[in-house]
Amino acid sequence: MSTAVAKGIKTLKFEWFLVDAADQVLGRLATRIATILMGKHKPSYTRHIDTGDHVVVINASKIKLTGKKALTRTYRSFSGYPGGLRQTPYSRVVEKDPTKPLVKAVERMLPKSSLAHKQARKLHVYADTTHPHVAQQPKPLKLS
Repeated sequence: MSTAVAKGIKTLKFEWFLVDAADQVLGRLATRIATILMGKHKPSYTRHIDTGDHVVVINASKIKLTGKKALTRTYRSFSGYPGGLRQTPYSRVVEKDPTKPLVKAVERMLPKSSLAHKQARKLHVYADTTHPHVAQQPKPLKLS
């Protein structure tokens, strides 16, 4: 038996999926989206080729966190200098940009390689229901 390997990007067909993030749990939604961006839902999945599809997420401002995570979660960034650690609470991040927690969660679930940047560019997140990708006719994705 031989394993099917994707020949190249020109032979692949990419689909567009529409995800409504209203009342969804952040981590569970992020894992499902990361799987689609990597292409693991397809039989033609190949680790070193970008076989993933585009994902359009709407209503990102209505995502839920379970437990006390909304109060305790912080986002950290380090400049590399002494005293350069910046910690921002979840509430301030959502207030400034409601799409950032979902984007960060998905990016951190992608593989740590140069291919992850190409996969992350296929994620399109919007805070409300309007999006400019109507012409691509994204298929609604059922999350269970």
